[in-house]
Amino acid sequence: MSTFHVDRWLSTDTVALRNVRCDGACRHRSAEECAASTNLVFPYRGVYVRHVGSDQSVADANHMLFFNAGEGYQVSHPVNGGDACLSVELPDAMLEELAPRALLRQGGDKVGFNRQAQPIDPRAQALVALLRHNLEGDSIEPLEAEALLLTLIGRSLGPRSARELATTHARRRLADRVKVLLASDLSRRWTLADIGAEIGCSPVYLTQVFRQVEGVPLYRYHLHLRLARALDLVPRSEDLSALAADLGFSSHSHFANAFRQAYGRSPSAFKQST
Repeated sequence: MSTFHVDRWLSTDTVALRNVRCDGACRHRSAEECAASTNLVFPYRGVYVRHVGSDQSVADANHMLFFNAGEGYQVSHPVNGGDACLSVELPDAMLEELAPRALLRQGGDKVGFNRQAQPIDPRAQALVALLRHNLEGDSIEPLEAEALLLTLIGRSLGPRSARELATTHARRRLADRVKVLLASDLSRRWTLADIGAEIGCSPVYLTQVFRQVEGVPLYRYHLHLRLARALDLVPRSEDLSALAADLGFSSHSHFANAFRQAYGRSPSAFKQST
């Protein structure tokens, strides 16, 4: 059974935010759980798989997840190392105001979403990291934290993220297997042939399916995973060149350029801001 550590970092009349860490000891499906209220969940470290009936979703730093009130789910951990996420609870009226209608589940007495997860962009990942580091260090006022959080949610739920991808169940499962594989070794310099051999399909089919399901090329998805890990580690890192090497970048300049392009600031500037 996995062990959880939950810290309530923000609680106002508008929003409740918790930092949830799990050791990931349970590799197979857990016993079924059920959320008492609808939560928006932003993974920032590690990976797990969330199962709702026969449907599943890979939870990693490139996605936000929807935990609907009253909806049973199970969790498994295909990769060692555990995981951590920010879990956000908002009043139903605010969720209805923020969420595009296309994302909301129809019917029922509580607001819910009609999917398990959807992708977020690098700027949303940066907001997750800024919130987390500043709340953890008690260096942000509640009003500013609320404003940043609503900006994060608005960006993550917005029209750019809320596209409906017409893909088959089999293709989504194939993409899920690729996501778990990439998360299992972030520092590895994967080739299409390597991934195809692990997954059991041709590189051409692999790239076509992954882009159709996720909406971004496979290489960019992998880059965003590594950069999201950097967001987690940079504030505590004394040697950014060593961190770049640990995350599989060819040089510090390669890492710094990719970080700046994704988040609009250098790793050093981000470290200073936290």
